[in-house]
Amino acid sequence: MVENWMDLQEYSELTRLDVSSIDDLISREKLETKVVNGVTLVNPSTNINAIAPLEMQELKNVDSITVAPQFVEKTIGTIINLHEKVLVAKDETIESVKSENMFLKEALSSLQELYEEDRNTIETFTEQLRLSQEEVEFLRRKYKLMWGKVVEEYSK
Repeated sequence: MVENWMDLQEYSELTRLDVSSIDDLISREKLETKVVNGVTLVNPSTNINAIAPLEMQELKNVDSITVAPQFVEKTIGTIINLHEKVLVAKDETIESVKSENMFLKEALSSLQELYEEDRNTIETFTEQLRLSQEEVEFLRRKYKLMWGKVVEEYSK
């Protein structure tokens, strides 16, 4: 078996233990170490049980886990209940979106009606303006003819 030795910093990053905890394990001789050129090296493949939490070691030794039927029933009941709540929330959201769409549709219809009324009003005003301009032009010609005769008679 090939041994991979690591310095304390690398071992700390690997195990996510602080250096003081690693020093404590070394002092209790839970880790295999050696000193090379003044650097303490740790063999990470030895005595892993020393750094694993006790609960993890207990779980590792359990061959099978039994679950009570009541737990399964409660879990399934909880899942079904949550699913029903999601369905209700989904239905409420759909109804809300439908209501909002109907409101927007009615608002758009009202705006179109207002636009049609405004367009008809503009057409009416345009026609009245055209008729008024024709009347003004007619009166201008009439007065020009009438005053033109008066001016001619006065100048004689």
